[in-house]
Amino acid sequence: MPVPYYHVVFTLPPAAAEIAFQNKRVVYAILFRAAADALREISADPRHLGAEIGAVAVLHTWGQALQHHPHLHCIVPGGGLSPDQTRWIACRPGFFLPVRVLSRRFRTLFTARLLAAFRAGDLRFSGPLATLAEPAAFAERLRTLRGTEWVVYAKRPFAGPEQVLAYLGRYTHRVAIANSRLTRLADDQVSFTWKDYRHHGKTKVMTLAAGEFIRRFLLDAVPDGFHRIRHVGFLANGHRTAKLALCRALLAAPTPEPPPPETYRERHRRLTGHALDVCPDCGGPMRERGPLPPRPPSRAPFWCNSS
Repeated sequence: MPVPYYHVVFTLPPAAAEIAFQNKRVVYAILFRAAADALREISADPRHLGAEIGAVAVLHTWGQALQHHPHLHCIVPGGGLSPDQTRWIACRPGFFLPVRVLSRRFRTLFTARLLAAFRAGDLRFSGPLATLAEPAAFAERLRTLRGTEWVVYAKRPFAGPEQVLAYLGRYTHRVAIANSRLTRLADDQVSFTWKDYRHHGKTKVMTLAAGEFIRRFLLDAVPDGFHRIRHVGFLANGHRTAKLALCRALLAAPTPEPPPPETYRERHRRLTGHALDVCPDCGGPMRERGPLPPRPPSRAPFWCNSS
């Protein structure tokens, strides 16, 4: 849509992040719900925006040094639908929502849901966190969480829709580290670049034993089937098409034309940058000779490993 888009980041403090590591499915879900509800509630408040907003939220669980660091990246249009759905309410230029108000509401919602999960017996603790299984110790951890300021960061709006799409394209399906950051593999050690944000984002090189590198890389595996991308408000899956059409009508914005159909060769070139009609080994042209004949069914007995 022809509106500013804001980038809002919700970060769990270390005292909550270590609980999340031992209870990924439960706590990551709480993180999504608490952030989404905080965005919706503060946006709906007439003292701030007074509108129904939409957002795309993407879960990341790593930091630059490959340590466990769960946080949400949210892409939010700069405005929303009025309560009676008859007009578009825009944010103030260059300002989305007060981050201090947003962070405190996020903290309240998260800790309340974390306590509910504990009372329902949904949390498990082991190793250095084993004592948190005791109600008194868990209550003390909650007091610590409620007594600290949580970090919610709203960045400057994107330059335009193209920048939003490029950002989402890079961030939605990325893993903890890109190949471009790997600088050396030798003597059972891996070296990679990282940005030290405590020193103004200075780029440094870290070297780890190969086993430690793999351990850190695997810290960020999410539970099987867990959805790392979720949609909020008027971008929620159940009514996104109708709500977006309404938003565009109120903004007098045309409906975007569907992209032209692509062949599988064109799609492969766009996604990978490589042509399918060039041999990856010799660089010579490849010619299509026809479909492969169907393979006859195997007569071997069927065996299934149910483990």
